[in-house]
Amino acid sequence: MKFAAIDIGTNAVRLLIKEIVVKNGELRISKVSFTRVPLRLGEDVFETGNISEKKARNLVKVLRAFWYLMDVYEIEWFKVCGTSAMREASNVDYVLDIIKKEANITIELKDGQQEADLIFRNFSVASFKSKSDYLYIDVGGGSLELTLIRNGKKLRGKSFQIGTLRVIKGIVSDGEWDAVEEFVKHESESGESIMAIGSGGNINRLQRIILNPKNQPILISKIEKITEDLKSYPFKEMVEKFSLKPDRADVIIPAAEIYLRIMKLAGAKEIIVPKVGLSDGIILKVHEEYQESLL
Repeated sequence: MKFAAIDIGTNAVRLLIKEIVVKNGELRISKVSFTRVPLRLGEDVFETGNISEKKARNLVKVLRAFWYLMDVYEIEWFKVCGTSAMREASNVDYVLDIIKKEANITIELKDGQQEADLIFRNFSVASFKSKSDYLYIDVGGGSLELTLIRNGKKLRGKSFQIGTLRVIKGIVSDGEWDAVEEFVKHESESGESIMAIGSGGNINRLQRIILNPKNQPILISKIEKITEDLKSYPFKEMVEKFSLKPDRADVIIPAAEIYLRIMKLAGAKEIIVPKVGLSDGIILKVHEEYQESLL
């Protein structure tokens, strides 16, 4: 059976469709379709506090298109979630209202902790063999979610107002980074080894650029090197050299620097990139609700 998730993020709006089959008590999950539209709601929200009328109307158009796509795939169970930019917009109620009226879609606003919890759901279906503690790092355009994991269970998680668009606009306060340092301080001083897990479009792209073997951790030294390589090119040349879309190229360096800074704070020498994120976690939640409906 197919399930869908729409993630209305700060940089982009994404539609993910997956097929899930339960066999012998285990979930067999395969990707059916993924569509990403770089709407960049955060450009408005972080400058004016509102989502502009133009971007609100464009969001309606995107969600109408996603509705038709889900109809073609015969999707009955789905969830639509708004994150950092939407939850911070002062006119969010107006935007939610026109989307409900004109696109027939109800959006669930998720706070930072709820976002982190949805992302963490992916950990239960991943197969990591290391006995290390894990630090799950998800870098978005408007927020950063960190989750500490031990023995396969969440120890603690927190969301921070750090993201690629915030970095570009110079609106990340030193206090946020102080809070990040405090969050990972205990783990880095415990003497135990820690493994980073990275999610988000930028770390996925970095893995592809580095040509790191699938399912193998990326050494921090490789991320440092590719970050310096990316910085060495003018913007247009970087886009061509690394086959980047412009809306990816302007955020990939800030994202890499965020991952590196957190890994260094935590003492993590390498990072696993399972290529799952918020949308995948939303689908797992939708499937769980579907299963509960059958009882």
